[in-house]
Amino acid sequence: MTTYLWNPPAVQSLPVRGKAERLPINRLFFVGRNYHAHAVEMGKPVDKSVERPFYFTKAPQTLTASGATVAYPPETKNFHFEMELVLVIGAPGFRVKAEAAHQLIYGYAAGLDMTRRDLQLAARDKGRPWDLGKDVEQSSVCGEIVAMPGVVIEQGEIALAVNGVRKQQSNVDKLIWNIREIVADLSLFYHLQPGDLIYTGTPEGVGAVVPGDHITGHVAGVGEVALTIGAAA
Repeated sequence: MTTYLWNPPAVQSLPVRGKAERLPINRLFFVGRNYHAHAVEMGKPVDKSVERPFYFTKAPQTLTASGATVAYPPETKNFHFEMELVLVIGAPGFRVKAEAAHQLIYGYAAGLDMTRRDLQLAARDKGRPWDLGKDVEQSSVCGEIVAMPGVVIEQGEIALAVNGVRKQQSNVDKLIWNIREIVADLSLFYHLQPGDLIYTGTPEGVGAVVPGDHITGHVAGVGEVALTIGAAA
C-alpha cells in the first residue's frame, strides 16, 4: 500500500443528469478563437483555409461546479466571462478520423472559461504562455453532464447573461472548427481519454465582471451554467 507525505488531491468530478454516479475528470482542453466574430473582437481574425485550431490547457483543479460563488481573482482588473459548449470524451482515441469522431463522444455540458484578460493579452503581446491569464483558480466552470453517446452537436443557441442582461448570443453552427474537426485534430497531439473535457470556444460579446455579478448561460439542447462573483481574494 502506497503512503504519502500528505493527502493527494481529490479526484475532480461532475454530476451526470439522471445518474447517481459522477463522471471523473481527466484533463481540461480549451480551443482558442473558434468563433469568427470573437476572433475579430480579440483582434486576431482566423483564416481556416491556412490555419489549424490551437489549444491551451488548465489544471483539473480549476474545475468548478455550476452554481458556485468564486472569489474575484488576484492580480487582475479585467476578469472576463466566456460562454462555451463543453464536449466530454467517453472513449480512448488517438489519430481519430473526423468521420469516426462520434465514437469518442460521451456527452456535453454548458461551461464558462473565466479569464484574467489583462494578463492574457499582456502575455500574448509578448509571445509568452497564457497560463496566468487562463489557468486561474476556480475558472473552469461546468454544468451537469448530459450523456449523448455518439451524438455530434451541429447547431443550437449558445448565450450568456450578466445580472439578467444578455451579453453573448450565437449558435454552435458558427464554430470555425466543428466538433468532428476538433476531436480529430486534438487526437493527433494527445491520446484522448475518458473524462477529458474539451471547451470548444466562445462567441463574441465577452466582457468583464465585478464582485456581486451573477452569470447565467445556456446551450440549447444541453443545459445551463451559473456563477456568482464574490469579493476579491
